[in-house]
Amino acid sequence: MLTPEHWLALGRHAGRLEQVSLPELLAREPARADAFALRVGPIYASFARQRIDAEAWDELLAAANEAGLGQALHALFDGALVNRTEGRPALHSALRGDVGQGDVARAAAREARAARDRMDALHAALADGPVTDIVSVGIGGSDLGPRLAVDALRDFHDGRFRVHFLTNMDGSAAQHLLQRLDPARTAGILVSKSFGTQETLLNGGILRDWLGGCDRLFAVSANTGRAEAFGIAPARVLPMWDWVGGRYSLWSAVGFALQLAIGREAFARLLEGAALMDRHVREASVAHNLAAWHGLFAVWNRNALGAATQAVLPYDERLALLPSYLQQLVMESLGKSVRADGSPVPVSTVPVLWGGAGTNVQHSFFQALHQGTDPVPADFIGVIRPAHGHEQNHRALMANLLAQAEALANGAGHDDPHRHHAGGRPSTLMLLDELTPASLGALLAMYEHSVYVQAVLWGINAFDQWGVELGKKIAGELLPAISGQSQPSDPVTRALVAEIRARR
Repeated sequence: MLTPEHWLALGRHAGRLEQVSLPELLAREPARADAFALRVGPIYASFARQRIDAEAWDELLAAANEAGLGQALHALFDGALVNRTEGRPALHSALRGDVGQGDVARAAAREARAARDRMDALHAALADGPVTDIVSVGIGGSDLGPRLAVDALRDFHDGRFRVHFLTNMDGSAAQHLLQRLDPARTAGILVSKSFGTQETLLNGGILRDWLGGCDRLFAVSANTGRAEAFGIAPARVLPMWDWVGGRYSLWSAVGFALQLAIGREAFARLLEGAALMDRHVREASVAHNLAAWHGLFAVWNRNALGAATQAVLPYDERLALLPSYLQQLVMESLGKSVRADGSPVPVSTVPVLWGGAGTNVQHSFFQALHQGTDPVPADFIGVIRPAHGHEQNHRALMANLLAQAEALANGAGHDDPHRHHAGGRPSTLMLLDELTPASLGALLAMYEHSVYVQAVLWGINAFDQWGVELGKKIAGELLPAISGQSQPSDPVTRALVAEIRARR
């Protein structure tokens, strides 16, 4: 992790650059557009509009190297116990390849390959039957990744199965979905690592009753016993492991619904794209490492520049769910205020991540990005070659993508203060050659590794989520109160429960 001396040095650089505009930085460093850009496979990333100069960047790189970032990345891939509070490795990279060099990583990769063989066999059996619709039941990491990928890769659906998602425990979601489907042609997948997730069990129970039993129910879980007790035969239970967190699990059997949507070959290409990024991140030095750069600039913006939020702005409708997916990946991983050793983090950690798809969001919150009091760093994401033939639309979309990043950086002076744009709003712009399974896999893996980079620099654990558990525990304790069997101890909750019961 970075030391107090590192944080002080970065703060001095930020102060030195405070009155330097982004156009000035470009003028001072004529080669900046190339010097602050990297290409990895199908992704080209430009960091030239980050509010940093070469001197501060060199300091940031040196600090990362002194903090042992390269070694920490190797430890992640090779199966070290990087999840120290739970005494586990974090081997999501083993789900998509064998980049890890340790025995633990190699064993995990073998288990992942065996699970994919089982997925393929179940896929083939389903394809031979009458099922046309798949309902995937899960929440959080058991839902957000597959849902994003199914939507983003809609141009690669093979047409055999229609995939639907059921996540919220609000019964109206189940009612509205199931009334559109035929139980004789529907199968369900219940995804829960513990098979104790309240939302998943409630919705799974509705689906089981609607289907008339468990004959067409599948499970993805680390707790085979609970899945069997629910009524699902062991042959239809696919594995999860404690060395993969839910928000890192798309690449496992958690992605079974995605494989059913896009087919086995396309799912394999998703894994290959992620593995390509894994190899790059493990082998490249910090000075030439895309995930390291992304994570370093995130820390620079949060701590040196004091940015409290981060926007993600995909200029492709197929990536509209990316901000929601990244909210969990980033904020659940980095929402920590103590370091791995239990001591307080001396600086701010996770920013609030939010965003939406361009150009829609230009007509909602971009006013705040351009002229609000607080600069918001942004990730712009574009796709060079679309999957449609509407060239005029695509040219306009790309022009808007480039224009917004330029306008936020450079601003525009005006005598009327209401029309003055201060500029100086930092952004990263990433271009995918195309949106394919491979390029999506590479992009999501890059974000995963960027999160770990930030965690290393802050000295926190990116792989636990104890904060999520407290609310769940209290909710369980309040269930009897909702039905009138007990009284809450908290006086405000007691009054609210009384109001709910009086109006039912």
